[in-house]
Amino acid sequence: MKKSILILFSFSLFFSACVSQKDYIADYDFNYAGNFKKYKTFGFVNNPFPDTTTHYLTIERTITNRLGSQGFKLQPEKPDILINYKVFTEDVKYRGYEQPNFDFWVQRRSADFEVTEEEEKENREKDENYNQVKFMENNGMLVIFVIDNKRGNTIWQGYTAASFDFFSPEVSTELTKATYRVMDQFKILTRN
Repeated sequence: MKKSILILFSFSLFFSACVSQKDYIADYDFNYAGNFKKYKTFGFVNNPFPDTTTHYLTIERTITNRLGSQGFKLQPEKPDILINYKVFTEDVKYRGYEQPNFDFWVQRRSADFEVTEEEEKENREKDENYNQVKFMENNGMLVIFVIDNKRGNTIWQGYTAASFDFFSPEVSTELTKATYRVMDQFKILTRN
């Protein structure tokens, strides 16, 4: 009997620990006009009203570490891409798109992947469309935008539903996890 109670207690403790861990499910959309193989440097959008809290510094540090590990160089003056981000703390509806796998799409546009002109045209017609999937309604969200600095348009955006408790001692850890989860979807490696 004692053994059954101990097993039940252990199971409930394990289950409650698993439930308390947040799993950030990230998704992304991208612009077919992005020249992803040519980007080598990045910087952050200058905000006229900068937030100096550690929360936003945590996000920028995480993005910098992630892009640095992919070969990108932080360059504040005239970078190839600009990064912007937003943490929504209230209910938000966000539209997603059904698109081809980002890795496959980028690889297919590289010089290493040989296709005929006819196949390329067929692939573009089949793949390069923006099929709206749905509006997602969340009680908070982290969105990260990647902007082509030369053209001035958003080429990629990643997002995850997230409600952050900014008064919690764990908020920096949660922001780091969510930011990494989103940036894991931006799978571009540079060759310097």
